[in-house]
Amino acid sequence: MKTVKIFIALFAFAILAPAQAQTADEIISSYLENIGGVEKWKALEGMKMTAKLNQMGMELPLEIYRMGDGRTTTIITVQGMTLKDETFDGETLWGSNQMTMQPEKKDAETTANFKLDLNDYPNDFIDYKDKGYVAELVGKESFDGTETFKIKLTKEPHTVDGKEVQDVTFYFFDTENFVPIGISEEVKNGPAKGMVQKISFSDYQEVEGLYFPYSWNIGVEGQPQTAPLMIEEIELNPTVDDSLFAFPEAAATEDKN
Repeated sequence: MKTVKIFIALFAFAILAPAQAQTADEIISSYLENIGGVEKWKALEGMKMTAKLNQMGMELPLEIYRMGDGRTTTIITVQGMTLKDETFDGETLWGSNQMTMQPEKKDAETTANFKLDLNDYPNDFIDYKDKGYVAELVGKESFDGTETFKIKLTKEPHTVDGKEVQDVTFYFFDTENFVPIGISEEVKNGPAKGMVQKISFSDYQEVEGLYFPYSWNIGVEGQPQTAPLMIEEIELNPTVDDSLFAFPEAAATEDKN
């Protein structure tokens, strides 16, 4: 009789084991494997994304470049005019002034925070412990009607107005596919400072063995307006010219004269 009870207990354990709570490490490991594997992502030297952002009824074409050596730029076309945002050549962070359309360098604090964020390439979760990040499984939570694992990722602290603040992002992983379908984080500066930005992801597609969400929806918690972003094409390891990221010193000098 005792043997039967032990067998029943072991059988029940075998059935229930897969349903036991996942850990943050297990979820992250499954996620990285599902989107192509760590080694393939580490081999990625850069990417170019062509997209369209719908902002308040206006469709804005975008070209987004992210390179493994830190160089980055986002090129935006607005009513026939082209401007650049968050452009980094390895040393200088700059962007176009949306009023004057002239290039302007970012301040030292913004640049320092941006350089910290370069550690996230090509993915926040790759070698996250080696980066000094901490991932915590908060629990299960519904995100846009889908059951998810909510993971809190704490990165290196940023500096805002001269004060050190935590850099925390919450990721919402689909409990079936183990990929993020959304993130939320507090806005630390600008007009929306203190608000919580919410971005949802869907339509994961494969590009040369790696998987990317092609549909984004960007908004702020508590506000009905959102800005849908649709990826049209992703090119891996693109050939780029240094001039794409360089601050145009001549144009800036002429504007001051």
